[in-house]
Amino acid sequence: MNILIQEIWTDLYQELKKFISSKVKDSNTTEDLLQDVFVKIQLNIHTLTDCTKLTAWVYQITRNTIADHYRKSTNVAVPIDGFDLAEQDSDEPLYHSLSNCINQKINKLSEKYKQAILLTYVNAYSQIELAEKLNISYSGVKTRVQRGREMLKDLILYCPNVKADSMGNLIAYEPPRK
Repeated sequence: MNILIQEIWTDLYQELKKFISSKVKDSNTTEDLLQDVFVKIQLNIHTLTDCTKLTAWVYQITRNTIADHYRKSTNVAVPIDGFDLAEQDSDEPLYHSLSNCINQKINKLSEKYKQAILLTYVNAYSQIELAEKLNISYSGVKTRVQRGREMLKDLILYCPNVKADSMGNLIAYEPPRK
């Protein structure tokens, strides 16, 4: 079998980089994984028995390398410190009072629900992006966001200075009296 690594590099580099980039979303990590793939190809090229299946073999190595990357980074905490929870563009005292109330309620959520709410609503992560960032399933993130939203809604509606209609929709807010 006379396959040169340089030929594989020339033929598949851009294609593999695009493939890895679609799965990883970070250019530095993409480059690192791409280098890992080519090291694995070089170390294991002797195990390839059928040259016609070279591309499929290379893609299998690439998929495994990406999976290994995500396995290594399980339970990665995404920092949520430093978020401006509410916009401060309004000079209206009622707005500030309501913002403070909501911020306090967000801070009462457990860390995983607080993280899900802040990253999806404040930092504008899609739920798919958040799943990739936290290395959990999309359905897991979806559940976390929904539960966090329900918990936050319950905390807000439980306040004595919040009025809701029969459907649980916020209809009025009175700031706390000083």
